[in-house]
Amino acid sequence: MDATSGVGSGRTAAPAWLAACLAAGAGNQIARGMSPGRVLLALVMIALGLRGLLFGDFAGIWQRIPIAHLPAHDFFVYLAALVELATGAGMLVPRVAKAAAGLLSVFALLWMVLLKFPAVIYAPAMEATWLGAGEIAAILAGAWIVFASLAKPDGRFFAGRRGIRNARLLFVLALPTIGLSHYFYADITAGFVPAWLPWRHGWAYLTGAGSLATALAILFAAWPRLAAVLEAAMLGVITLLVWLPPLLAHAHDTDAWSAFLMSGAIAAGAAAVADSYRGIGWTARGPHH
Repeated sequence: MDATSGVGSGRTAAPAWLAACLAAGAGNQIARGMSPGRVLLALVMIALGLRGLLFGDFAGIWQRIPIAHLPAHDFFVYLAALVELATGAGMLVPRVAKAAAGLLSVFALLWMVLLKFPAVIYAPAMEATWLGAGEIAAILAGAWIVFASLAKPDGRFFAGRRGIRNARLLFVLALPTIGLSHYFYADITAGFVPAWLPWRHGWAYLTGAGSLATALAILFAAWPRLAAVLEAAMLGVITLLVWLPPLLAHAHDTDAWSAFLMSGAIAAGAAAVADSYRGIGWTARGPHH
């Protein structure tokens, strides 16, 4: 073997190793059941759908249409709400769960591409635009995981073991946009931390670091199950501590509902990703599981 062939084999070995790391535990039969993340994602989508039907509008900045006077505005509002409601309910019914998760994945993909990517293209230097896309990508990753886990194990890009691996990669790409926002907008993030907690900027930096660390842990299969569960738990705690109090104080405010439920949807997406690791140990490391 000459030096050129050695370099070439090294270049192909690294992506293959990373792909194997991302696929750790994927396709394990334990992760195919009615998992907590799947249930949580379904319930949040049902709640988002009901919110849309009751308030008759999109979910605040997360679903803002970049068209000043959208034709058939109400039609799209209720269509989105019905899709959210139907896919959420469907994921709780074993017979149609795979189809519901597939439809939710397509819905979230369109949501991300049509509503969030234009802002990224228009202002790529603004971290907030990447954050908006990353938040929806986390939801998409969770829905994709549910679909892939219910599909045939030998599926190609979207289904089975490969689908789970690719959905995890999407989640890995989404997490830095969330984590880095805590540093780019440290004062704003610290302002969301409850006043009764000390060291508010410290919590902003710590939670941002948590998301960045989780991305690395999943990418390199370094205790990925533990990291994914802790990330989902952290996002869930943030939802309860940051967004529940305003909702309780302003229960008739559509923006309060939007913020609480969208934060919950992001946490639920993370929980669904964490569920895909249920077939491996909490401290398992490396790609061979």
